[in-house]
Amino acid sequence: MTDKDTAGAAARTVERALAAVLSARAGDAGSADGIDTGASLLAADPAADAELRRRGEQFVRLAWERGWGPADVGRLVRRDLDGPHLRLLAELIAAEARRYESLPPRWAAQLADLDAEREARPYRADRFSYATSVLELYLLLVRLPAIEPVGPVPGTPVHLTAPADGEPRMLTRIRALLAKAEATGYPQEAEALTAKAQELMARHSIDEALLADRTHRGDVPGACRIGVDAPYETAKAILLDAVASANRCRAVWNSAYGFSTVVGFEPDLEAVELLHTSLLVQGTAAMTRAEAAQRAAGRKRTKTFRQSFLLAYAHRIGERLTLATEQVTAEQVTAEQESATRAAEEGVGGLLPVLAAREVAVADRTDRMFPETVATRVRGATDAEGWTHGTSAADAARVPGGRGAADGPGGTDRRGRIRPAR
Repeated sequence: MTDKDTAGAAARTVERALAAVLSARAGDAGSADGIDTGASLLAADPAADAELRRRGEQFVRLAWERGWGPADVGRLVRRDLDGPHLRLLAELIAAEARRYESLPPRWAAQLADLDAEREARPYRADRFSYATSVLELYLLLVRLPAIEPVGPVPGTPVHLTAPADGEPRMLTRIRALLAKAEATGYPQEAEALTAKAQELMARHSIDEALLADRTHRGDVPGACRIGVDAPYETAKAILLDAVASANRCRAVWNSAYGFSTVVGFEPDLEAVELLHTSLLVQGTAAMTRAEAAQRAAGRKRTKTFRQSFLLAYAHRIGERLTLATEQVTAEQVTAEQESATRAAEEGVGGLLPVLAAREVAVADRTDRMFPETVATRVRGATDAEGWTHGTSAADAARVPGGRGAADGPGGTDRRGRIRPAR
């Protein structure tokens, strides 16, 4: 048999295996039988391995074209499959990514995270088990629907306004402050560190907005996705919405696929990613400590306690962050008014019109990306002690600004934008 004949036979084996898997509808009881049939065909034909891998890389590329990114797909694999599938996914993505000279922003970190998991999850299996895992992964990939893209697909030329030579020094300082806030065991120290980080974020955002306006840089809003994982995903999505709103962004939660899409200008998106991650770490640690104290006192209703804790934490954090942003903005406006003559001579526009224009641009981009979103009211806090402890934890992580009115359990009416499932 010639090499051409061998390749043709391998392709036919892969076609038959995939046809057996894809012939069953999602959720159909015959789906498992189709995977077993396909895995048996592949296990018996080692010559089909290369063609099977090539098909997998095509499915990965199809996911990119449908709007998905590495972290998005990895999140689904962790949720719906398991470790071997994640390793296989990481290998496919790494092989497919090598085809491109350039990758979209944020992809380098996502690929590095997947590669780290691949290295941490050695996978050894017989041929049938291996083929089964491959087909289960491929079935997930081909059934991914089209979603709103947040950036170009790999290989698309990316035009940068400035050389991407490391992150700005301000972000490095913010990252260091938040890392210290997460690591300290003293609430007062965490409070001071987080407060300083939020202040720097707000000032950095204003500086970037004014610079873009002064230099006519032509910045436009972008978008990124942030995972919102179970359990208590509603409260976590509300926390992310609060952080996004305070940093002049908008968040839209896709509950079906476990992420929120955040829309905003790049400096603000970076701030949201950093601050949300840190506040979630701080809030989870505080919840664990409070829950331990509750258990020591004989309490057992931990689920309602956690839910109420996180809802209260998100509600109060939203108040704190918004007040902090307003305070920094007011200080900048006052400083601008004091130097109005110099600004007029230099042809510098006012801060408030610049920020208003950016807010309109973000709203327009969000509405174009998500024309079918709905606002929802969440009333899920039913545990008074959980609410009280969550509010206290938010105060411990507070940012500059006065105290807002505290609602009781069930009193939050935080509204979030949710993309309806299709």
